Amino acid sequence: MPPSKTDTHATENDAEGVDTATPGARPERGLGALLLAGGLIGLVAAVVLLVEKMELLANPDYIPSCNVNPVLSCGSVMTTPQAEAFGIPNPILGIAGFAAVAAIGASLLAGARFASWFWIIVQAGVTFAVVFVHWLIYQSLYVIGALCPYCMIVWAVTIPIFWYITTTNLHKLNAGGRATAVLTEYRGAILTGWFLVILGLIAARFWDYWITLV
Repeated sequence: MPPSKTDTHATENDAEGVDTATPGARPERGLGALLLAGGLIGLVAAVVLLVEKMELLANPDYIPSCNVNPVLSCGSVMTTPQAEAFGIPNPILGIAGFAAVAAIGASLLAGARFASWFWIIVQAGVTFAVVFVHWLIYQSLYVIGALCPYCMIVWAVTIPIFWYITTTNLHKLNAGGRATAVLTEYRGAILTGWFLVILGLIAARFWDYWITLV
């Protein structure tokens, strides 16, 4: 009986050394699209934040474009020590980080594959980023008492970038077994819940103001 097209295709893959059975053997196009889109959105937000920061430094009377009301006020956040947590404006870190994320995403979409050590470095970077973002969320809500709309865009893209890289890496390493499978299967739902918790904290923290808008 002659071999089927499927068998022939599998034989060709074997001959070319392509491991189609190994999770993550092929470029993660979905992850690449997420990283490219998230990286570009975060990069634009970080650039705008840096421009606004420079304008404010040059002219203390400058009113940033993202000063919407007493709660949504970039100016109130930009002038705090938290806006320069490491001695330089936070947007500079964002520009470097999001540019790298976008480049990785574009590379994955182009068919690039990276070594395991590279993904370890990426994992370390996005873990630092998501921890830093949650520190900034706490500072904005409970110390500064104001929200920066452009900063919130950065939060909104950093969290899914971290989450999808983490679950993808766990899946590739086959770490955690069933737990990893569950996290991967429901990562969209978990991410939605994550955002709902943050939105709930924002609503509760500034509830006295929100009700005045009704």
